[in-house]
Amino acid sequence: QVQLVESGGGLVQAGGSLRLSCAASIRIFSVNAMGWYRQAPGKQRELVAAITRGGRTNYADSVKGRFAISRDNTKNTMYLQMNSLKPEDTAVYYCNAGSYSNSYLAGPSWGQGTQVTVSS
Repeated sequence: QVQLVESGGGLVQAGGSLRLSCAASIRIFSVNAMGWYRQAPGKQRELVAAITRGGRTNYADSVKGRFAISRDNTKNTMYLQMNSLKPEDTAVYYCNAGSYSNSYLAGPSWGQGTQVTVSS
């Protein structure tokens, strides 16, 4: 089973930026797709962004134009660049290794999560 470790979270003011990293225990070039999810207190976990092996990306409407997902197969690491952060982006962010057909399908492997807090 893939082990995933997120890092890069923290406290930032509204309008600021953070870059999250997700280090995988396997060669991620073999993974069909990877995604970033987030879960705010009292809310369901939601897909924020996904990227396929071929580099195709998609984003939740709430983050389009502000977040950018990428992957570095040489480092077996996926990233989430978050710009123009808003208080409503506050959540625990998780990475996932899954697959992509017409939409992203989450796999069973999750990281421990990294907390992102955006102050107003």
